[in-house]
Amino acid sequence: MKLHRFYIADTKLVEDLVIDDKAYTHQWTKVLRFRVGRGIALFNNDGVEYLYVITMIDKFGVRLRRNTEIKVPKPHKEVHLCFSLLKKDKNDWVLQKATELGVSHFVPLLCDRTEKTGFDENRARKIVVEAAEQCGRVDIPTVLEPITPQKLLEKLSPGVELFVAEQGSPQLNLSLNSLPQESVAILIGPEGGWSDQEKQLFNEKEVKHISLSNFTLRAETAAVTAAALLQ
Repeated sequence: MKLHRFYIADTKLVEDLVIDDKAYTHQWTKVLRFRVGRGIALFNNDGVEYLYVITMIDKFGVRLRRNTEIKVPKPHKEVHLCFSLLKKDKNDWVLQKATELGVSHFVPLLCDRTEKTGFDENRARKIVVEAAEQCGRVDIPTVLEPITPQKLLEKLSPGVELFVAEQGSPQLNLSLNSLPQESVAILIGPEGGWSDQEKQLFNEKEVKHISLSNFTLRAETAAVTAAALLQ
């Protein structure tokens, strides 16, 4: 029997727990048809996951009893994926797949050649929560509001090792052993590439350039490839 996982935000996972949120109770009892005795896994972004067993279902909600802690692997690195905004479905795909690959922070970029500037942060956060539930993560990636590359470089912590992806740049070995910092960030440009002004900005800031492939990658492919290599 499949063990379903759920992210329970802002809830302390105590030994005896009552969930009265209608969104959860409806899904559990009406959609998934959970019954007393059913086990489910809960986590709340504190780095721990617990197995609970349903002990009662009544008009007040679903009552659960904590059984045991579940050991869950965590990402090796704190990866900031800074990617130029794409069309809606492609943004969704990047958020989902990069969450599965262990990205910790998503930073949508408003580049000079970004074609689409609209971004639904609430939808994006829902996608990363669902992806984390599905893939087995106990940490929920953060999703920031769109920002220009210049603003990003001004705000980025000096403790974050920064790369910019650009085809034709020297290939760097992005293995764990080659990255001394525990926190790394990579900038992925739009389909049209970086503008001359952005390239000049990266050179002035001495940002390391890397090439992710010998071939030309679509922006969404580059984002997911970078997420996999950095993690």
